[in-house]
Amino acid sequence: MKYSVFAAAVLSASAAYAEKPELTVYTYDSFVSDWGPGPAVEAAFEAQCGCDLKLVGAGDGAALLARIKLEGARSDADVVLGLDTNLTAAAAATGLFAEHGVTAEYSLPLAWEDATFAPYDWGYFAFVHNADATVPGDFKALGASDMKIVIQDPRSSTPGLGLLMWVKAAYGAEAPAIWADLADNVVTVTKGWSEAYGLFLEGEADMVLSYTTSPAYHLIAEEDGSKAAASFAEGHYMQVEVAGILAGSDQPELAQEFMGFMVSEAFQSIIPTTNWMYPAVTPAAGLPEGFETLITPAKSLLLSADEAAEMRDGALAEWLDALSQ
Repeated sequence: MKYSVFAAAVLSASAAYAEKPELTVYTYDSFVSDWGPGPAVEAAFEAQCGCDLKLVGAGDGAALLARIKLEGARSDADVVLGLDTNLTAAAAATGLFAEHGVTAEYSLPLAWEDATFAPYDWGYFAFVHNADATVPGDFKALGASDMKIVIQDPRSSTPGLGLLMWVKAAYGAEAPAIWADLADNVVTVTKGWSEAYGLFLEGEADMVLSYTTSPAYHLIAEEDGSKAAASFAEGHYMQVEVAGILAGSDQPELAQEFMGFMVSEAFQSIIPTTNWMYPAVTPAAGLPEGFETLITPAKSLLLSADEAAEMRDGALAEWLDALSQ
């Protein structure tokens, strides 16, 4: 009898769990890592929605779009989180995304008017280095130096693509010459950000392509002030990370709820000390202590989504040509 009661309770609980709607969000690997925003985001949203939030790591940011293109309308994803403005034009052109309906008081350094993709954080690309090192102050000086750098592949990584756009936005037609000079400085090119940053921390390079906000992680999480971001005279390229709903989602209302949650206090307060970026909507408590120590670029660089899409193939060809010499 006791066994029967126990079994019935287990079956009842299992049935209740099975009835929970499931929302699948494709994102990048570092987002779903133990130290990333994923675990806290999952717990907070599930407490609100009474659903099962399934966060799926799909490589680095630029790899997300490739996977969605490959899967097409058959994709299991309901939401894609981790594209940026260098990819949104190409993503919208697939016809696979629906409008999000999100409204928020964004604290971005630009007006946001995209009806298909909504931002959740932003930052500036930068080369991170040991704070006691003397480092170049622009791309030309970097190319002329003997500093060894680790960068990410622009075909799979949004930081890698961001670097291409950074050089292109700063130098235009001079970009091939900049890459020709930088080629000797590149120790290796990794598929994603995590691998590149790990190599830098292991001492395999003097500098790594990352963000102006990366030193905040070491300062706040590790109480280590030994890392800094180099300030470049040309300015720093901005990244705005976004999410979008797939038109083929079988949970459209839940997907809309997640998008609204994404710009809420509960989600945005998680971002600064887990994704180590600036939140798209500043939390009521403001930014954590330590963020005030970060460099502020003298000039912000950002190509529009359409400009980035137009320049991407040419910039990639210039990069490949320089690194293959």
